[in-house]
This record gives sequence, C-alpha cells and structure tokens, in this order.
Amino acid sequence: MGNFDYDVLYIGTGHAAWHGALILAGAGKRVAFAERDLTGGTCTNYGCDAKALLDGPAELVSALDRYKNLGLETDIKMNWPKFMEYKHANIDPLANAMTGMLTGAGFEIIRGDAKFVDAHTVQVGDKCVTAENIVIATGQYDYKLDIPGKEFMHTSREILDLKDLPEHITFVGAGIISMEFASLLTQFGVKATVIEFTDRALRQYSEEYTNRIIAKLKDAGVEFYFNEAVCGVEKSGEKYLVKTQSGLCVETDYVLAATGRRANTEGLDLEKAGVEYTNSGITVDGFMRTSTANIYASGDVVDKKIPRLTPTATFESNYIATAILGNPQEIAYPAVPNVVFTLPRIAAAGVGVNEALANPDKYTVQKISYGQMLAFEYRNETDAEATVILDKDNYLVGAELYGDLAAEMINVVAMIINGRMTREMMMGTIWAFPSQVDGLTEMLAPMLHSDFAPNN
Repeated sequence: MGNFDYDVLYIGTGHAAWHGALILAGAGKRVAFAERDLTGGTCTNYGCDAKALLDGPAELVSALDRYKNLGLETDIKMNWPKFMEYKHANIDPLANAMTGMLTGAGFEIIRGDAKFVDAHTVQVGDKCVTAENIVIATGQYDYKLDIPGKEFMHTSREILDLKDLPEHITFVGAGIISMEFASLLTQFGVKATVIEFTDRALRQYSEEYTNRIIAKLKDAGVEFYFNEAVCGVEKSGEKYLVKTQSGLCVETDYVLAATGRRANTEGLDLEKAGVEYTNSGITVDGFMRTSTANIYASGDVVDKKIPRLTPTATFESNYIATAILGNPQEIAYPAVPNVVFTLPRIAAAGVGVNEALANPDKYTVQKISYGQMLAFEYRNETDAEATVILDKDNYLVGAELYGDLAAEMINVVAMIINGRMTREMMMGTIWAFPSQVDGLTEMLAPMLHSDFAPNN
C-alpha cells in the first residue's frame, strides 16, 4: 500500500456517499469528501425532500375530494408562495446541518470540482489529494434536448424554487417528473400540457394504472400529446412556443424539460484513472468496482438496471463500505419498492406487471380490489387496487398498487416478497386493525403458497 492522504475519498456527499462513510469511520478508516455543491446532494437540497413537503398538502386536498358528497363541506385554497416559505424554512438549513454532521463525525469536506489525475489522485479545486480507494457518487443531472431554444427550458430543480407559479406550464416528456409535477401543480390551479415522444407515459408501470392517472389529470384540465417530437422552443413576447416536428405548437408560460437524467461524469477526467463509462453511467462489477479495481461507483451515476432511487443509493453506499472492509459477497439487491408520487400513487416492487403479462408461462397475475371491498380502511378510495404477481409455486414475486396509500403499503409488500412469506406465515402475523396493511394482507394471504396445499 502507498502512503495516501486518506483510506477512502468520496466524490459527492449525497446518500450514495455518506451512509457508507459512517461505517468506514466506525472501522477506523480515514475518510474525506470532495463536493462542488451543497452538502447532502440533490435529494436533500433540490429534489425528493422539497417535493415531498409540497406534495403533502396536495395529497390532503386530493383525499378530501372523495368526501365532498358524503358530508364534508369545505373550500380549501392552495397558496403556493406560502408553501414555498414553508419549503425554504425546512429545506434551506439541511445543507449546513449535513455539513455539521459530517465534520462533527471527523470527516473533511474539500470544496471544488473533482478531477482524476490518476487512479489514486484527485484534484479538488486547487488541491490534490490521494486515497487508497475512491468512491464516485456524483449522481445525475436533468437532461435537456439539444434543440433550438433549449435555453428557455427549465429543470425540476428550478421549478421547486419558483416564487410564483405560471398560469400554464408545458412538460416535455411524460415520465415520473412530469406526471408527478402535473399532479401537484394542478392542485394549485395551474393549467398543464404534456408532450411525449413515445405513445404512452410511465412505460415502466402498467398501462392500466398509468391510463387511470392520465384520465384523472385530463379531468383536471391537463392536455396530453403523444407521438410528438419537440423540435424547438421560441420566445414570443411574454410567452413561449413549444413546437413539434408534426406542426403542433403550444403557447405556454413555462417549459419544463423532463426527458430524463444523465450521469454526472463530464469533467471528472475518468479516462486518466482508467474508469470505463457509457451514456448510461459508470460501468461496475458485482462488487460495485469500476474497471479500475480501487475505484467504486455508487448511486445514480452507475449504469444499472435497478431503480435509481435514494434508498438504492443508500443500499449501495452501505454495501461498498463493507466491500472495502473485506466483504467477499457480491451485491444482492432485494425487491425494491418504488413509487410514482402522482395523485393517486402508483407503487411497485419486484417483478413488474409488464414483464409478468409478457411471460404467462412463468407468472400468474391477479387483481385485489381492496379499495372497493374495504372502503372503511381505505378512506373511501373505492378505485384503489393491487395487481399481484405470483410465480408457479404461488410465492409473491411482484406487485403494483394504485391508490393514495400505496406508498406505505408497498413497503409491506416488499417484505412479503423478500421474505418469501407463505400463507401460514401470513396467518401467523397480526396486523393492526382497521389499517390499510391489514386489509391488503388479509386478501392476499389465500393466494400465497401453502405448505399444506395438496400439490405443494
């Protein structure tokens, strides 16, 4: 081993980095961070945390609508500027709090852009530091189409910092970001248009539940245009014109680029360290090592099939720490619960509905209409539903849930999948009643593998 400044250097301070750093520090390793932006990364400062704060009141208003004809008499108005004050009061202090937590734990945070000099040396601003192991945890950035007028397009980071909302917003792309913000902003009275290059939205989720979300958004006044390729954005007085190759022209007040995210690899000089990467991110092996053995990659910057989420970044960060400490086992992901925070939610874990329907010889797909059958447990959300996927031995291997409460319920579903729970195991578990988990699990249990079934 060489005489290095640190045992481990993390490039980035988000969830893909600091969780594992704490493990390494506990094992006596010398650890530092390189950071060019706010401590804590995108999720903490510009993404999920801020979105969740603003989504909370919108979710409540959406839920209240189900009781308007059942005795609830109220007129609620959503005030965006006031909620933005609430957002800033809660989110703005987090970067300093994260800095205090990390420095208090004994870590040095070196500020500046990081560039590799070689496999063990990184230049951070004007300072060169060396480390035995390096973890790249730089995340992703919002991608804008390379079209005329792209300078008029905004990102999700910017929309979460608007002092006042535009009257009309146009989303380019119909993925998670567009669908979530369309659901949120229509609660504040914003008129919205969604333009999508392909023939459908949220392709990774079932078309049935996606279409239900689209129908609700259309009822709220959202316009959808599919199979339309945006080719330019023009300024027209105080407005903007979003144009497509087919001749569609949408006049709008604000344009959000939501055509995906790209890995933050530019400017790192990865070639100098021999690190291989593609347009999809950094290539890693089963131990999260890059093509250079002492350099790891974690989180959204990795080229991977597993969902790019805060929890998976944390999972990878923790795993990499154990790998550096000598863990001989390759990383093994459990079923990952993931949620689209539209109104209502779509949540999924394990084998997807699209995959199951395409492989009927391997999977059985069944519906559980829990909202219709148990309205008292599901707050009168009668269209709430689960699509569950069983393998040929009747073990639960996947599920997709539709409903306002799906985000919490999918966590229990993931536990059932990962634990390969049988009917008897479910019967041996007592859930709180009346609760959402109780209702779903009671209806799911009879479908599951039983040790006492005749053919088992």
